[in-house]
Order: sequence, then C-alpha cells, then structure tokens
Amino acid sequence: MTEHVILLHGLWMRGFALGLLHRRLMEEGLRVHRFDYMSVAANQQHVLARLRAGMLECAPETVHLVGHSLGGLLALRACLEPGELPPGRIVCLGSPLKGSAAARAFAGLGRGGGVLLGSNRVLLEQGFEAWSGPREVGMIAGCMPIGLGAMLSHIAGEHDGTVAVEETSLPGLAGHCVVETSHTGLLLSAEVAKLTTQFLREGRFGPVPKGAG
Repeated sequence: MTEHVILLHGLWMRGFALGLLHRRLMEEGLRVHRFDYMSVAANQQHVLARLRAGMLECAPETVHLVGHSLGGLLALRACLEPGELPPGRIVCLGSPLKGSAAARAFAGLGRGGGVLLGSNRVLLEQGFEAWSGPREVGMIAGCMPIGLGAMLSHIAGEHDGTVAVEETSLPGLAGHCVVETSHTGLLLSAEVAKLTTQFLREGRFGPVPKGAG
C-alpha cells in the first residue's frame, strides 16, 4: 500500500523551502506532497480544514505528516480535531511543542510583533501540555545554536538558534532525538531525512546508516 507524506513548512516560510526534504523522502519510496499555506495571513481553522481535506483525499491509504517548526504544531492540532482520518504517524522537526520563548519575546516587541505571528500566535506561545492524540509522534530537535531566535531572546539550554531542545520534549511523544543542526538546517540534513523515514515506517528512531549525514 502507498505511504503518503504531507510536508508542512514553518512560520514565514512557503512550500519551496521543503524542496530538498521532499526529494530525499521520495528517494526513500514515499509519495510526498507539499502543503503550502500563508503562515501569518491565513486563518488557522481554515488551514487546518484544508490540511484535513488533503489527508482525506489520500484515504484509505496511510497518510503521514511531517511538520517543521509551526508546521509540526499544526499537524498535531489537525489530528486532534473530531472526525476520522486515514492512519499514519507524525514527525515534528524543531517544533516548540511546549511553546516558544522566542515567539513570546517577538510578540513582546510591540503590536507589530504580535501581528507577524498571525492567528497562530497562541499556539506558538503556549503549545501543548501533553500529547494524547491517536497518532504516534516523533520529534527531531536541533542543537546548533545559530538563528534569529537567539538574537531576539535568551534561549535556555541546548537550542537550534530558534527553539530550545527542552521546548520540543512533550509528554506522550513516541520518540525524541537530537541532531547537530540548526533550526533551518533540519530541512537540509540528510540525517534528518533518514530519521524521519525510519520513524514514519517503524515508529521509532535508531542509528542512521553511515554516509547519511
């Protein structure tokens, strides 16, 4: 049976940013779709409705979700909405599932900062308390501290330049691993693509074969 993967980009990005990850997942034999949305201007409920509709178009085949940063938060939200969806897993890449200190700092810069977080402001600032949804969720976090978030605010502990590793660790996750890359680098890393594929197929993270980095 075909395994579909829907990729979701993060805040202030568009679908083209997912191009390299898209290609690598296709090379692993997955059927990949890019979900493009306006991360600031679009209403969150409209985005979630579009995402769920796209998942249902692939039913009854397996439909996995892979979300970078805000995209991971939206993937979890979509799978908590009432109604049946096709089976599958979720992989989050550097998503601040516990809420983002960088987003809170950005919003604190004034009205303009809050506006630039759009309708996803509360989700970015607060995240989730725990994951109890129907899908297995895996998290790949980065620990290379290079990025805009680190310039806007102090990020405690290990971080990827935008999101703290601690912000990515949520009770209820089926798997969590940390790789040496930055927040944006999570989309460019061959190791991350291999780990993503492994979790989607097996529900766990394990050693990546040599030469995948």
